[in-house]
Amino acid sequence: MSDAFVTTVIGSLPKPHWLMGRNPVHDQGAKHVHGKGADWALEDTVLEEALDDAVRIAVHDQVTAGIDIISDGEQRRKSWLTYVTARMEGFDYDNLVEKWSRNRRRLAPCGQCVGAVRRRTPILERDLRFVQGESPVPVKVTLPGPLSIVDSTVDAHYGDERTFAMALAEVLNAEAKALDAMGPAVIQFDEPAFSRYPDKVTRWGIEALERCLEGIRTTTAVHICYSYPMPGVPRPIVDSYPVILEAIEGCSVDQVALEFEESRLDPSLLRLCPSKTILFGCISNNTDEVESPEHVASKLLAAAEHLPADQIQAAPDCGLVPLGIAVSRAKLGTMVEGARLARTRLHRGR
Repeated sequence: MSDAFVTTVIGSLPKPHWLMGRNPVHDQGAKHVHGKGADWALEDTVLEEALDDAVRIAVHDQVTAGIDIISDGEQRRKSWLTYVTARMEGFDYDNLVEKWSRNRRRLAPCGQCVGAVRRRTPILERDLRFVQGESPVPVKVTLPGPLSIVDSTVDAHYGDERTFAMALAEVLNAEAKALDAMGPAVIQFDEPAFSRYPDKVTRWGIEALERCLEGIRTTTAVHICYSYPMPGVPRPIVDSYPVILEAIEGCSVDQVALEFEESRLDPSLLRLCPSKTILFGCISNNTDEVESPEHVASKLLAAAEHLPADQIQAAPDCGLVPLGIAVSRAKLGTMVEGARLARTRLHRGR
């Protein structure tokens, strides 16, 4: 594996139709319950076997495409976030409360924090162990970050966002340490809410992220985007990256996943975090149109004008779960081809 333009994913991949119906969050006019997702098409033991098979397919698709560092496609998760938070003590997902999230981007019923958050049992260890056993290539594992959990739930216990976030960070750190002992390639914390609240990032978001990272030996990452696209819901691209990246440069996290394809942001922003490896978003999850290898290569080489190529990884903007499986496979394949093309041009001096 060349160090220049390593290929990876953000986390989620679309689920087979025999496993889950289409997530209503991606349908025009559908009622959105934050973190609920669609319903499983199967039940009980059959569902558990189907989830294992769905992970095997996700692994196969990524390995076949040539992805260097893969995930389990988050095939077991109805939601990237609630799959984790619902397994923590202190959350109530039976009595939902409406809340605006992502800086008033959307109003939806959310779960409540009704008591002290604690990790009583392992959350993702079985999932990581399974995908490691199925994958011939390195595997990353993803956890929701504290700021995004605070923004995606209703606090009926702590009464202060920073206090709530730091309690979450302690629980997430305990889970991350258990995962770290299993030897994943990357432990990634997903923080889409960072882009919506640069002031909170600087006031307590970085502090909470640092608490998540304490004692972790493996490579760590934070994923920042503008949230999943949803029909009928505005998705403004606000000028928050400069503040966030300057703050992250002083953080101990190793990698930063950033959205550059759909956002059309200037890659010169990478100069603000020169010590980090960047997962450079060069594939959109907002359109079925498949980017060309030439397009991907040009994006990566433009990024390499601002950071060394061995600090740039090719990745989608965000998880590919909003897309169909065939489109997702095609996009991963073209991303790998584009990374190879960029590598070749780099070595030839462009």
